[in-house]
Amino acid sequence: MKDIITTLNNRRTIREFTNEKIDDNIIKEILNALMHSATSNGLQQASIIRVTAEDKKKAIAKVCNQEYVARVPELFIFIADHYRNFRLIRDNGRNYDTVSNVDIFIQGLTDATILASNMVSMVESMDLGAFFIGSILNDTQRIIEILNLPKLTYPVVGVGFGKPNQKPQMKPKIPSELRVFENSYVYYEDYKKTFKKYDEEMQTYYDLRDANRRVDSFSDQVYNKTQKPISKRDEFLNVARKNSYKL
Repeated sequence: MKDIITTLNNRRTIREFTNEKIDDNIIKEILNALMHSATSNGLQQASIIRVTAEDKKKAIAKVCNQEYVARVPELFIFIADHYRNFRLIRDNGRNYDTVSNVDIFIQGLTDATILASNMVSMVESMDLGAFFIGSILNDTQRIIEILNLPKLTYPVVGVGFGKPNQKPQMKPKIPSELRVFENSYVYYEDYKKTFKKYDEEMQTYYDLRDANRRVDSFSDQVYNKTQKPISKRDEFLNVARKNSYKL
């Protein structure tokens, strides 16, 4: 098992896997360790759904518009879960009106994200490969239906992992001096000039999802990817309200 610094310094997204099954003892070890993750106010407002049914995997992959999601050996969906605490309050005969407010909702999103990040770090330290699945947000109402989620829950992010069957190039990331500041935010006079070196570095990266072609500069990606919003993602808050959150 690799140490955490080595793991994070060498992490890359893996999307293709062998057919080798992950031992159930490893899955149990990972899930047990995840239960010790940090959580807002100690309220543990997130849950995890392991998706093993092939029809559900395919349905989720369709929402994501990423066919490899249906083929990943292990698929987990992390959800904000306030239903559990709502039931604990209600079934003890207490007032539960405040279990669905904005602050509580955001705490659940945070808890779910921490769980997902910890899972990826753990599996990568075991020389397994993983990818995050933010595209479940393409249609959160459909994900709620697929997973039969109750009110006061919300899908946040997915994680897929298994034994790697590809060796992608390490993706360049913005250097720390442009993202880590001390005491106050740092503004730059000319962002085009400041990011010129990183733009050039990014253009040396090959994305295996796109026929191994070099990607656009980061500046171009920022522009292009923000010009094509996914319409159903605009329904994020409406779906949450429909699922009984008071936002």
